[in-house]
Amino acid sequence: MYKIIEVEDKIRVIPSKFDMDVEEAVKTSLEEKWEGVVEKNTGVVLSIVSVEEVGEGKILPGDGAIYYPVRFKILSYLPELYEIVKGNVIDVTEFGVFVRIGPVDGMIHVSQIMDDFVSYDAKNSVFTGRDTKNILKEGDTVLARITSISLGSDRQYKIGLTTRQPGLGVLEWIEKAKKQKKKENKEKNKNK
Repeated sequence: MYKIIEVEDKIRVIPSKFDMDVEEAVKTSLEEKWEGVVEKNTGVVLSIVSVEEVGEGKILPGDGAIYYPVRFKILSYLPELYEIVKGNVIDVTEFGVFVRIGPVDGMIHVSQIMDDFVSYDAKNSVFTGRDTKNILKEGDTVLARITSISLGSDRQYKIGLTTRQPGLGVLEWIEKAKKQKKKENKEKNKNK
């Protein structure tokens, strides 16, 4: 889920930025420090939205930079457990598929692809359901549910996904299932 979060920090502004306006120098320094960072509480920091308040700067002995206490807003993506996300399959491997969901990638393990026996075709890099004949390949758009999240430091994260629940999967599968259900309901009503 995308969120705007207010954060407080002390930011180091290096001497080469002293010729800039203070707010501009602070914002640039914040962007360098924060953008792309992955943290458990904030998720993936996408951008600095605004600098709300800059306090009085201090110079520390032996360091030519100025340290400013700052209050600012960030735009972040913080995945939530059980959230339903839409994404594109970017890689297919024998153990599952990787899906790009906004600024991050998640993985659907082969056991979580569909409620059917699944076979992997290494030559064509596709998964196929034995009974449903559903195919999952690179470039497909999927609806998936987040089943596990591990956000670490140093831009490391792992997001587990499933498409094995009703209403989830490749968009074509979902449409096919809706049409089949509609057809079954028509037949059922016809026989009443």
